[in-house]
Amino acid sequence: MTNLSPLTQATGDVPVPEDAPAAAPGGRPRGGARSLLPRWTPRLGVGLLLVAAVTLFGVIGPFLVGDPSAIDDRGLTPPGGGYLLGTTETGQDVFAQLAHATRGSVRIGLLVGVLATLLSGLFGILGGYLGGVVDELSSLAANVMLVIPSLPLVIVVSAIVPAEQRGWWTIALVLAATGWAASARVLRAQTLSLRTRDYVAAARVAGERPWRIVGVEILPNLLPVLASQFVYAVIAAILTEAGLSFLGLGASDSATLGTMLFYAQNGFALQQGAWWWFVPPGLLIALFGCGLSLINFSIDEIIDPRLRVAAPRRAARRRARSAAA
Repeated sequence: MTNLSPLTQATGDVPVPEDAPAAAPGGRPRGGARSLLPRWTPRLGVGLLLVAAVTLFGVIGPFLVGDPSAIDDRGLTPPGGGYLLGTTETGQDVFAQLAHATRGSVRIGLLVGVLATLLSGLFGILGGYLGGVVDELSSLAANVMLVIPSLPLVIVVSAIVPAEQRGWWTIALVLAATGWAASARVLRAQTLSLRTRDYVAAARVAGERPWRIVGVEILPNLLPVLASQFVYAVIAAILTEAGLSFLGLGASDSATLGTMLFYAQNGFALQQGAWWWFVPPGLLIALFGCGLSLINFSIDEIIDPRLRVAAPRRAARRRARSAAA
């Protein structure tokens, strides 16, 4: 049994075994690539399953269904008669529309996630490392974007763009341009902390170029934060796009889950009790957002060491209670 020091007993920190990997000079851990991956938990498994299922449905589904815009004289009918999710007011197949709409929403979410992460990394990491005027300008740009309410700004910009020019890529650019500032502030704070570490100072003294210090010494330590910000950007983009499309300000050249809700509202689906028209797109948005949130919670355990320690402690307490019972 390991004897704990008074400081360890007071703080509740978990003791480090004698055979644990040693830290590199300057406090840099030698955990390898495994330290950048979230710990496997049922929560992570459920999140990955939900995200994979919705994504595969959006990627493969459009190739397995018919034309979502084909009109039938059946009118508004419930599921059955060859239509898995029934038809709309004009006799269009709801299941076919759902498959194409899922692909459109996932496509917009991924593009916004990539662009917003790149912008937040550009302003946050480079500004935090270079400092001086670059940091001041980057912080000013982020603060200005944070002061302006994002949703009203997105609505105004989307309303200004003509409907015929409001493609899915235009919506993605608008969402990315208004959704990077908060992540940039987090990355800047992390970069300011990392650039004072001994291994970064040693690389600077050794004459390493700034781009190599950022790419090799700082960026790998920010990968969990970047992954968390990417997941959050995807969630926010899908929800915001659904809200814009529900208001009639979405993409005009692409079907999304938000446009399905918009047409269901215009067709008075709720008043007519046509649940098969508006429940499936809303349910897919909720499931996809839930899956991404569960993945983000697992990534948080990498960023916050206290969460990594808390989970094993809870499991040990549960096992102790079970054994006592």
